Amino acid sequence: MSVLAPKFKLSEFIKSLFDNAFWALLLVSLVGLPLIQVVLFYIEMPVINGELLTPFLALTWLADPSRSLPIVKAFMATDMFRVMVFPGFGFAALLAAGTIFVERKMLAKLQLRVGPFYCGKIEGILQLAGDGLKLISKEIIIPAKADKPIFWAAPVIFVATAAAFVALIPVAPGGWVVADVDLGLLGVFAIIGFFPIITILSAWSANSKFPFIGGIRALFQMVSFEIPLILSLLGVVIVTGTLNLSEISASQSFFPWIVFLPVGAIVFFITMLAELERIPFDLPEAESEIVAGWLTEFSGMMYGLVQLGTYLKLYAFAALFVVLFLGGWNGPMIVPPFPEEILTEGIVLGPVTAKFPGLPLFDQAMLNGTLWFVIKTVGVIFFILLPRGVFPRIRIDMLLSLGWTKLIGLAFVNIFIALGLLYAGVLGPGGLQ
Repeated sequence: MSVLAPKFKLSEFIKSLFDNAFWALLLVSLVGLPLIQVVLFYIEMPVINGELLTPFLALTWLADPSRSLPIVKAFMATDMFRVMVFPGFGFAALLAAGTIFVERKMLAKLQLRVGPFYCGKIEGILQLAGDGLKLISKEIIIPAKADKPIFWAAPVIFVATAAAFVALIPVAPGGWVVADVDLGLLGVFAIIGFFPIITILSAWSANSKFPFIGGIRALFQMVSFEIPLILSLLGVVIVTGTLNLSEISASQSFFPWIVFLPVGAIVFFITMLAELERIPFDLPEAESEIVAGWLTEFSGMMYGLVQLGTYLKLYAFAALFVVLFLGGWNGPMIVPPFPEEILTEGIVLGPVTAKFPGLPLFDQAMLNGTLWFVIKTVGVIFFILLPRGVFPRIRIDMLLSLGWTKLIGLAFVNIFIALGLLYAGVLGPGGLQ
């Protein structure tokens, strides 16, 4: 028995186009324009032709590129832009989304599979969007005996903690960081300490045996590896004399610290894998043993939030490794300068010569620094993802022995190396710096 496909009707197609256009226009009128007007009141307006631009006049100028560029540039100087777009949550979420897709395709190639393929014309590029829509539409199931307030709050707090971690990472010179605090590295240590608490709370609140076993494993693992993780970074603090992440990144303009402190870099990378619960240290999840560990009872968008926070945390750790050991944003200047003739003479658009007073939106140093930072961070992320396809999971007794004995010893060796370089005059005042 064959099923006939519905016939195509031009009238219905045209009607659907008009319906979509109507709702889009309605949303722009009732939501978009008022939201833009509200944002304009919180932006420090630029001075154009000797007069301070008003938010009401700026709303009419948004349709003219030559006039809207100063407004856009003023918006990019706000804290709102840094937090929501760059270098904050939006930038990190974009890299996290790319990481998820690359991981799935890379593991498929390593295991002689295809991976995402059908969702999207090019190598399943839209698979991530499809999974996101699926998680949003799925029902959220709460265990009957769960501690519901804590169970609901855990994924949100997890994402918020990962976002706070991202906020401390400097991406480019010129203050391109959400929170440039003098004790930035100390803030990183404090934020990392929240992850075991969130994990054990979410596992306990589910009131189920598999999440509880996974939570206990996560607690043991994170506590045993946090000590060598912190100790491995003290060598960088010793040779730079600062806890400010932007100053640490700027101090590597001639050479990265991994050249002089390779032991600290190796210890930090291993402990980073354990903090991220990546193979071979994925005992808290361990799909072949305890279903999904502390994530077992999460469903729908609650699971999606935990995954988002996990990959934000992965990006933040990879970026922290770049800032501390690989020179941060430093690298050869490969971005060409903005043409001066465009700034002075403008751009010829047919019979009209238009000048854009807001150009350039970003300076050369910022673009070059961001490019090098992204290249280095993507490289570190690749090496974080690689062990999942080539290493087995280690036993928990081996894991605890590695954290409490070998890595702590290597971390102290790294501290002694840093002190030796400092007091020998190789680094620090009068040294290579």
